[in-house]
Amino acid sequence: MQSNFDVSNMLDVFEIYEKMEQNNILLSFKGEITSDLLTSILQIMENKMVNMQEEPKLKKKVYNVLVECLQNLYHHMDDISEVSHENNRSAIFMIGKNQGKYLIYTGNYILNENISRLKSVLDEVNSLSKEELKDYYKKVLNNGEMSMKGGGGLGMIDIARKTGEKLDYDFLEIDNKVSFFTLNIKVTQQN
Repeated sequence: MQSNFDVSNMLDVFEIYEKMEQNNILLSFKGEITSDLLTSILQIMENKMVNMQEEPKLKKKVYNVLVECLQNLYHHMDDISEVSHENNRSAIFMIGKNQGKYLIYTGNYILNENISRLKSVLDEVNSLSKEELKDYYKKVLNNGEMSMKGGGGLGMIDIARKTGEKLDYDFLEIDNKVSFFTLNIKVTQQN
């Protein structure tokens, strides 16, 4: 049965597939972020890591970092519906594995007015040593330094502590009101 489907679109899908294969993407999602989706993603990844017979320590670390990344997407996404035509809860999430490292990529829209505060938290986290991160985490937790959405950067601090890596992030300006925030996290056995 022949359809009226444009074959050039199939080539685009194949290109995406090839890029995902080259980057060893285990799971990717683009769309609205809901609590049910987060539960499903975590269950899928837990099953994948069991099937891959991952070391228990690495499996736990990846799972914990994954939880933090997904919670950040879900809880700290800006409401951009009044300033943009984009879907307010829409985001992208990918996890891959390359040369023994898990790579977690997230992206979501953010109001430009909130970038400087987030950038400040990220830069502060990136400037600290492992021991300083531990102290900073306790300070934020004990002083109740919470943002309007709660958290005060605890998730970002926790990700940096668990991975032992700097937070790789970027802001791509979409227009004068909204940007797209990306966070790329590397999780390895060491640290």
